Amino acid sequence: MARGPAPAVDLFPLVIAVTPSPTERQRLAEHLDGVAPLLLVADLDELRRLITEPQQPAEGSPTSAPVAEPEPADTLLVDSARSTARWRDREIDLTRLEHDLLTCLATEPVRVWSYAELHQAVWRDEGLQRRADVQSLVKRLRRKLKEIGTGVSIDAVRGLGFRLADHRRPSVSGT
Repeated sequence: MARGPAPAVDLFPLVIAVTPSPTERQRLAEHLDGVAPLLLVADLDELRRLITEPQQPAEGSPTSAPVAEPEPADTLLVDSARSTARWRDREIDLTRLEHDLLTCLATEPVRVWSYAELHQAVWRDEGLQRRADVQSLVKRLRRKLKEIGTGVSIDAVRGLGFRLADHRRPSVSGT
């Protein structure tokens, strides 16, 4: 029996970024342009309104079939204002370093980030680029992501650095 081609699989169907900072939203929009559909909101209340309230088509625009909204349960949501990560009904607190690491990795989820780039993004210095610092932080963050049962993980790329990987296809939000 002949089958057609397998459907394309999107690893990251939607990126949701929650941050009160307009500057941070602008930076994320620039980094994620063309990577995936992007939703930028200032807080969780705004996100809830967008997901739950029906949107009216703009005047003069053609009406179309309703677009399926992403399931909030399948989204790893990083809340920068509260420094937490939420997966389904479970939430964990993040330290500043854990938050900054997860945010950095989520801005370009398929990119491999070098140790030096991660050290610069998280610790904001160029002098002490110790691999052990990054490895220790990744280990703690992996433990927390596993604790809430997400399919999102941080994969090591031997000799290069780390990248965010999604084994169960949830959407991953930045900050």
